[in-house]
Amino acid sequence: MQGAGSRSPALEAPSSDLGRPSHAGAAAPAGPGPYPEEGPCGWGRCTPRVLQLCNNAQGYLAAYSLLAIFQGIVVNGLINISISTIEKRYELNSSLTGLISASYDIAFCLLSLFVSYFGERGHKPRWLAFSAFMLGLGSLVFSLPHFSSGMYQYGGKIEDTCRTAETSFANATCSASTNSSLRKYLYVFILGQLLLGVGGTPLYTLGTTFIDDSVPKHKSSLYIGVGFAMSLLGPAIGYVLGGQLLKVYIDIQIPKRQDTTYTKVDQDDPRWLGAWWIGFLVCFFAIWLLIIPFLCFPRHLPGTAKIQAEKISETHDDGGQVLVQTKNIGQSFKDFPMALLILLRNPVLMSLIIASSSEALVATGFATFLPKFIENQFGKSSSSSATLGGLVLIPGAALGQVISGVLVSKCKMDCKTIIRFMIITCSVALILNTVFLFAKCGNEPFAGVSETYKGTGTLYNLTAPCNANCSCLRSIYYPVCGSDEVQYFSPCFAGCSSYVFNNMKKTYHNCSCIGKPKRGSGSEDFLYEAVPGKCPTQCKFLPLFLAIFFFAVVFTFMATTPTTVAILRCVPDTQRSFALGVQLVVLRLLGTIPGPILFGVAIDNSCTLWDINECETKGVCWVYDNERMAYLLMSISAACKIVTIIFVVMAVYFYKPPPLTKVLPQTTSEKISVIHT
Repeated sequence: MQGAGSRSPALEAPSSDLGRPSHAGAAAPAGPGPYPEEGPCGWGRCTPRVLQLCNNAQGYLAAYSLLAIFQGIVVNGLINISISTIEKRYELNSSLTGLISASYDIAFCLLSLFVSYFGERGHKPRWLAFSAFMLGLGSLVFSLPHFSSGMYQYGGKIEDTCRTAETSFANATCSASTNSSLRKYLYVFILGQLLLGVGGTPLYTLGTTFIDDSVPKHKSSLYIGVGFAMSLLGPAIGYVLGGQLLKVYIDIQIPKRQDTTYTKVDQDDPRWLGAWWIGFLVCFFAIWLLIIPFLCFPRHLPGTAKIQAEKISETHDDGGQVLVQTKNIGQSFKDFPMALLILLRNPVLMSLIIASSSEALVATGFATFLPKFIENQFGKSSSSSATLGGLVLIPGAALGQVISGVLVSKCKMDCKTIIRFMIITCSVALILNTVFLFAKCGNEPFAGVSETYKGTGTLYNLTAPCNANCSCLRSIYYPVCGSDEVQYFSPCFAGCSSYVFNNMKKTYHNCSCIGKPKRGSGSEDFLYEAVPGKCPTQCKFLPLFLAIFFFAVVFTFMATTPTTVAILRCVPDTQRSFALGVQLVVLRLLGTIPGPILFGVAIDNSCTLWDINECETKGVCWVYDNERMAYLLMSISAACKIVTIIFVVMAVYFYKPPPLTKVLPQTTSEKISVIHT
């Protein structure tokens, strides 16, 4: 997520680029020139008068905001919310789903430089129409595995109770071929993400600079801030929508079990999967409708030339501005290497880019795996964890960008002051990230994982003397909570030999591995020896964690708005889109691509109980070491924050502001001198 800040009207004076033969404040003539085609709104010769009401910055902002909302719903909302379900449905681990998440950024990297370079002088609204087309297509492709993988087979009747060695389980067969075919859908998900990455490329490069082109400098932060705030609304909607869709069974209708006494699988069953695919289909149709309004905007909105003539340059004074103007760099493809070299040699730009990349690594990692962290750390369901994660991440990110934009505007910060402001926000965010050290939760007792069957078994071994004769399958994970407040892998591993239904709720009894209840006695022991589901967590740190982490998110995103503003101001005006393209490429390569993968590897390294199927193939992780997970995520976050602070300090050190310039009106017989103030 990117943002932009504001410039104060008090710092502005009419100016133009060196050597521009037009008067300050005068509109450039139509035809050849820097801002031609300030035409009407419409499609070719069809320019209805009613459409001209939208032929302004407000109309464009409305269309841009809608596209940003739906892009956020799909890329940062629905995909993140569906990761856990996709893992289980297609038998993938967190490292592979992290690769799916990173595929969006891979496509972004491959195209961002070229799109931002050539699109700078192109028809930017039409580029955004192309963006809408690709985003819609990517959403459609991402949903296709559901329709081609067949009905979800969660199994028939589960012989989940203790059986003798002579009794065989009906579904204890090796299904290696099925697993192999399901995992091939990984490539379809990657293709969908690549298409989404292609569609997202023009949105945050050309779309941002088009807004900056079309409004005065003191209003730029307001318009860009609104656009990016709306882009943050997208993930919020995606999290809420996705969380609700996960409550709907994946195949819409819940099939009946073969067990006539217990007719259907419910959300408490670990094999329950939600309808993750519905949201992608809805967004496919909605995004394609947005192609229509973007095709009606002209190349430049009315008044663009006059607005550009009244802006003052804050380009870092390293000679890049003069070189771009004197050699007219950026007009053809042969200028691409030189234009790129000018930006790469700008130390302020590169320091800000590396700092933003470090922040993006943490942001994308938590955006992908925060729901999973909450689910495992605090014992919440996948849907409620997704909702809580969205309520922390999205409002926190939006509030941080709005606050920083207001502060930059009200305090009339120049470029160097903006960068110093970033040091403060990053330092506070670093301190708040220590919440992982004191608001973590230990694991609840789990027989064979964290405790040893009343001392009769061994750690990391689900088999003990009390269930040795039960012929239990490691491939059937159906956790139950015993009356001794210990969790068991399944009723079979708990040694339960029978069960009853009480008000449609299944309870197990005659469990040889379950000790005496810690609370209650007598007949209660018989009726409540074990119930399906995980044991409720005794950890009470969830409200404290959410509160402190919320403010950590706020201060983290208070740096993204100033970063974008500083980047737009420290480079030559004709290279702003290209500079954002360079930033987003490096940000993907160093931040959002490795972020989900690094977080996924860290989470996998904290796993203590993997799913092992009948073919001895490792699948998803069922149980994690909560403390190890918290420490690993804290270490990654703290290291990235420190890197960010170091490079922001370097940007302050390197920044050399240009002398304020003002170009006075020229006559036909003389050129004006530049007044340095």
